[in-house]
Amino acid sequence: MDYKSGLIQDGNPLENLEKQLICPICLEMFTKPVVILPCQHNLCRKCASDIFQAANPYWTNRGSSMSMSGGRFRCPTCRHEVIMDRHGVYGLQRNLLVENIIDIYKQECSSRPLQKGRHPMCKEHEDEKINIYCLTCETPTCSMCKVFGAHKACEVAPLQSVFQGQKTELSNCISMLVAGNDRVQTIITQLEDSSRVTKENSHQAKEQLSRKFDMLYTILDEKKSELLQQITQEQEEKLSFIEALTQQYREQLDKSTKLVEKAIQSLDEPGGAIFLLSAKQLIKSIVEASKGCQLGKTEQGFENMDYFTLDLEHIAETLRAISFGTDEEEEEYIEEEDQEEEGSTEGKEEGHQ
Repeated sequence: MDYKSGLIQDGNPLENLEKQLICPICLEMFTKPVVILPCQHNLCRKCASDIFQAANPYWTNRGSSMSMSGGRFRCPTCRHEVIMDRHGVYGLQRNLLVENIIDIYKQECSSRPLQKGRHPMCKEHEDEKINIYCLTCETPTCSMCKVFGAHKACEVAPLQSVFQGQKTELSNCISMLVAGNDRVQTIITQLEDSSRVTKENSHQAKEQLSRKFDMLYTILDEKKSELLQQITQEQEEKLSFIEALTQQYREQLDKSTKLVEKAIQSLDEPGGAIFLLSAKQLIKSIVEASKGCQLGKTEQGFENMDYFTLDLEHIAETLRAISFGTDEEEEEYIEEEDQEEEGSTEGKEEGHQ
């Protein structure tokens, strides 16, 4: 193991040293390290024993009279085949240099604050901590699951590196969601302005209508109330639509805000395993929430009330037919009135004869 080259590459010697002291099996700091000859790679004694037992299931302990001559297995780092004598793992030399380095490292790190919280344990191996992350299954697990368990054929990575990666991803998602919330707030402001303009235009249309009806108040009093009611109904329908849409956006904003608070609380979690147990679902929820702003919007000119304007250049006999309808309807009504007047005139002439 080349400690010197590794220390030179990193600006933080202690942090880089810790990486050099990690067992490739359990991904934790070496415990009673041994040297695997001849490749000179290190393993914890317990990890080496587990691998040796898995590769040589019929090998017995050295105290047994039925002990075989030895066994063999492959180094997990370089895949070099290691041939053991009859003492098995216990025949390997202890790496006292690495042990001394670990002791010095622990003394240097003794001033670091301890992390709070209980470290989660593996459900399949109750005595093993969750200390690695399965990239294939995308879930935290323990080293025993990698060596012998369900994740034996999976690709794994140190828990801390995945923890930092997903923590960074979650931070980016929070930024994205906050930006989305700003857009939602902008839409809410626009809807509120739309509501105000709708009210102003409705009020203006009512005033214009009132002024025109006041000129012929005696004849148009009943019609005035009827047409005002149509404008009011249109106003209420538009305002009801806008208020309902505004409420939907407010609910979306409230949901996104709560999700941001939950994500921020998750970022404060010091334990990598606890964080990863909920981080993926939380990131998924944030990504889905960030796709918001898909609710309905008002069309351009939604606030206009121009179609409620009237042209009062009509004769008094047609005032009761005034409506917001088309000109064709008014022409048909006028034709019907003319026909009724003609029929009435013919009847009077016949009566005189």
